Amino acid sequence: MANKVAKIPVIDLSGENQEQVAKELVEAAIEHGFIYIKNTGKDIPADAVHGAFDMGRKIFKAPLEEKQACTIQKNNRGWSAMQYETLDPSTQRVGDFKDGSRAFNFGEFINGKADQPMPPTIAPHESQINDFRELCYNLCLKINTLLGIGLQVTPPDFFKNAHVRERGASGTILRFLYYPPHTDTPDANREEDVRAGAHSDYGSMTLLFRLKGQAGLEILTQDGKTWAPVPVVPPGTENDPSPPILLNIGDLLSYWTNGLLRSTVHRVVFPGPGKTSVAGETDTEPRYSIAFFCHPVGTTLLEPVPSERVRNHEGDAQAKQGNPYAERKVLTADEHLHMRLKASYLQLYKDKE
Repeated sequence: MANKVAKIPVIDLSGENQEQVAKELVEAAIEHGFIYIKNTGKDIPADAVHGAFDMGRKIFKAPLEEKQACTIQKNNRGWSAMQYETLDPSTQRVGDFKDGSRAFNFGEFINGKADQPMPPTIAPHESQINDFRELCYNLCLKINTLLGIGLQVTPPDFFKNAHVRERGASGTILRFLYYPPHTDTPDANREEDVRAGAHSDYGSMTLLFRLKGQAGLEILTQDGKTWAPVPVVPPGTENDPSPPILLNIGDLLSYWTNGLLRSTVHRVVFPGPGKTSVAGETDTEPRYSIAFFCHPVGTTLLEPVPSERVRNHEGDAQAKQGNPYAERKVLTADEHLHMRLKASYLQLYKDKE
């Protein structure tokens, strides 16, 4: 029997009453951890989204030797192939199933130029990738500002200031993803129907862009047992220029707020017959997606957030039960990121030892 689709609120950030928008955003981040950001083109135009997906297709159609020359390094930049990344290291025996054109990560751009090797096929489009990255970065600054307002942080631009690039380098990554269609998956090379294992994201927040009709994303519901499909186009957004941007809170921001903001476990699967209840979505075509993983400046101290609501949550004994963020261990944003990367890229770190 198909699972019911996830109940995730849709929020329009362009509302006139920004304090109300901020309140709705925070409540959604606390209750769900995932939020649909209505995309009418004001923050990220539809043409920019379509152009970014075109870039993704070019990357994954580029010759294999071009991508291998840009293989991912410990700085989390470059190309990673099938079974290279293990998103659920506690239970997975091998890396996630994705074919040889699995993912390409772009880190910081300096004066519009990528600070990493570029496949020659896409080098002429470097400025377009940088422009899209800038749109994502500015949207994240806007969301961080709203979170500060909604949590009544003092000062309200506390989160935004931590992400401003002028303060230093960060682990922020723009990732292009490709998953082969269900029919192209060799059964011997995958565990069940999982494309990307159960995981929560590392950073402060993630912006996820998806294409209409492409199935796969599921979130773990609060009972900790049930997986719920996440529609690309939820009700009320069918006529928008682009599907909503899916925002999810990452582990770092949940840690920073002592678990008040929810970092929700999710995965990508081959739904197969009868395993999805999202009408019009299928796994018979290649699945492309784009993720913008937003991180604070690496030297940012993850000290307690100056918010009364966060402090009250920190002192709530019931909230501490089962809260993996109750015991503070990490000092900086970079330390938090490197801890997670080492667990995910087991082969990379093994190869370098």
